[in-house]
Amino acid sequence: MTRHDTDIHDVRELLGLRTIAARIVVTAYAATFALVAWSTNAPGGGWFEFAAWIFVSIGALGLILVPGDPLPTLATAYLTVSGPVAVNLIFAVAPVPIDGLLQLWPLAAATAIYTYMCVRGRTVCAWIGMTTVLASCMLWAERTGQGAMYGLSMSAINLAPLLMATFFAWTIRPAAREIFALRRQATVRIAAEAADTAVLDERDAQLTRLDDLARPLLERITGASPLNEQERLDCQLLEAHLRDTLRAPILAVPYLAAAARAARTRGVEVVLLDDHALDTATEEVRNRIIAAAADTLTQARSGALTIRILPPGRDVLATILNSTPDDIIRLEYGHDGHPSPPRIRLPPDCS
Repeated sequence: MTRHDTDIHDVRELLGLRTIAARIVVTAYAATFALVAWSTNAPGGGWFEFAAWIFVSIGALGLILVPGDPLPTLATAYLTVSGPVAVNLIFAVAPVPIDGLLQLWPLAAATAIYTYMCVRGRTVCAWIGMTTVLASCMLWAERTGQGAMYGLSMSAINLAPLLMATFFAWTIRPAAREIFALRRQATVRIAAEAADTAVLDERDAQLTRLDDLARPLLERITGASPLNEQERLDCQLLEAHLRDTLRAPILAVPYLAAAARAARTRGVEVVLLDDHALDTATEEVRNRIIAAAADTLTQARSGALTIRILPPGRDVLATILNSTPDDIIRLEYGHDGHPSPPRIRLPPDCS
């Protein structure tokens, strides 16, 4: 799957989690809980507060930065355990009884993470994490002689946001699938329309060029007087050019076509063939091969000249075979567009 396809199917796009605003919100989240952790820090518990803050801050960053829908397994596991870990780190240093609920700030921090986990497609894991947080609160309260129900009462309020997030996820995620399907259909339709338009534009361009090239000669042929030698030559050159555009479309560039026409006018037999190895080559390599072919055509004075773009997968990208009465020279061009040393073979009667 390409990156573009991944972006289209990423729920972060739909919810705006990849925007600057989302980064600002996460920054505010981390800054707020850093302030709360510092202001409610129990004596000797600074490192515990800092570790808990690190855990939840990394989790918040993961919610907007980790791609994939639903969240990948590793990220899901981290987010699930981040709440219980942060809460138990604070319980290790929290006074008994606590001075205020702000001292248990990881409860709110974990709730925010779990609500967005629902939206990111991990509702079950979010509830597992929240249930573990509640169980941690009850165990801490029971262990400190406050009673398990006290631990439940001070943490159960966090179930409300998670419950709302669960219903929101049940609503938005099916809608998101429909939106993604519509996006995919729109993308396919636009691509098909663009391809059809490109085909029509190319056809119109070909017809216009053919009209410009062939109409004058066709009108002359339909005339009553016979063709003179120059007009016959013009017909032959036009026929050869049209054949080149069909057999070697990638070589049908203006300056190479002009060089081929000039060579044929001098009596050189020119054959251009394209088996599509240049289709996937870089523009630099393509320009290098075409320039070399044009130079060879310009220098040719007699004989036959065959310029061929080989099929993909060959060791050689293109060949130029120049046959003259004196010798036969074969040039091979590698995938970098540079020629190998020429191969010269004398005619049999000279060996």
